[in-house]
Amino acid sequence: MARLLGTLRSSQPVARFQRCCGLFPAGEEGGGGGDPAEGARDRGACNGAGALRRPAANGVRSGRGPQGCAQKYIVKNYFYYYLFKFSAALGEEIFYITFLPFTYWNIDHSVSRRMIIIWSIVMYIGQVSKDILKWPRPLSPPVVKLEMRTDAEYGMPSTHAMAATAISFSFLIATVNQYKYPFELGLVAAFVFSTLVCLSRLYTGMHTVLDVIGGALISAVLLVLLYPAWDMIDHLLLTSPFCPLLSIVVPLVLCYNYPKLDYYSPTRGDTTTILGAGAGATVGFWLNNQYAAPAYTSENFQLGFPLITSKIVVVVLARFFVGIFVVLLTRQLMKSVVLGMLGYRYKFPIGDLEARRRLEVEVPYKFITYSSVGFSATVIVPLLHQLLGLM
Repeated sequence: MARLLGTLRSSQPVARFQRCCGLFPAGEEGGGGGDPAEGARDRGACNGAGALRRPAANGVRSGRGPQGCAQKYIVKNYFYYYLFKFSAALGEEIFYITFLPFTYWNIDHSVSRRMIIIWSIVMYIGQVSKDILKWPRPLSPPVVKLEMRTDAEYGMPSTHAMAATAISFSFLIATVNQYKYPFELGLVAAFVFSTLVCLSRLYTGMHTVLDVIGGALISAVLLVLLYPAWDMIDHLLLTSPFCPLLSIVVPLVLCYNYPKLDYYSPTRGDTTTILGAGAGATVGFWLNNQYAAPAYTSENFQLGFPLITSKIVVVVLARFFVGIFVVLLTRQLMKSVVLGMLGYRYKFPIGDLEARRRLEVEVPYKFITYSSVGFSATVIVPLLHQLLGLM
């Protein structure tokens, strides 16, 4: 067992998977007949070589990691390249800021609430686990690394794998008894979604096989443990008079007491972003339940999806684009305002990246910005939808 775990934790399976999918270091453009492990012995291995893609001559792409480790690579199968690059984006902010609000605006409030709460809990546990375990990411070489930013973080567990598993299967669990669709179809869709995201972390060279398996298993265990309490948690979030206060205070305490590292890592900022968005959305859920009639009652959709017509498609798209415009505008506006106020308070120019990484700046900056985004998505956008007649 120890030998198996050691193999799953090593870089060689990742490198072999990349070669099978047509991704090679520039030095192996001939096909690389040798063992990928030899690259680590022949050249100095680097753990911080996230690859930033940029076109180069003869189809060779190159990147430079944060530790100064230059790397060039060749793509021989562009189907896998774009498939896994797209799949990797399904675990990034661009996906969360579009799919989760879309569910709230167009599908079902209760489904969205459950996914957001599960997502926040799972991601916090995953991010903290990384900085407690401190397991390194795959070595480069032999692995080709296609990302730079996340390479500054530790590897175990893969939060992409955790988020993909949590979101896809919580969506399945929350909808399977409420909507008329084949359970097998939903199960296959959830499995394919989470599998593509997990495999993308191997293809991009960001995680070992053990990181990915560990992340998926942790999410699965958390889903099993939290599922019996879903209804109780949802009821408390909507009805408890202490919900708004606790929704702000508890995440802030967790962010300010995030595990300290010897060097800067984006994990604290990412965790603050996630908890801030969840906090703002939770306050919005509570306010809607207390002071407004539900904007999108699930009765309209229960027991089956409506017949898709051109009118419904237009309304859904209008809701989405209006909502995304407001959400992105809120994010940009709050970023500028909050960062300007913090810069005035702590006497640093807005462009000072090192100052923005300080605890007293990063946590309030990220938390206020993204809690405003979550609040806007759950309160301001539904009100605007009502005013525009998009109900």
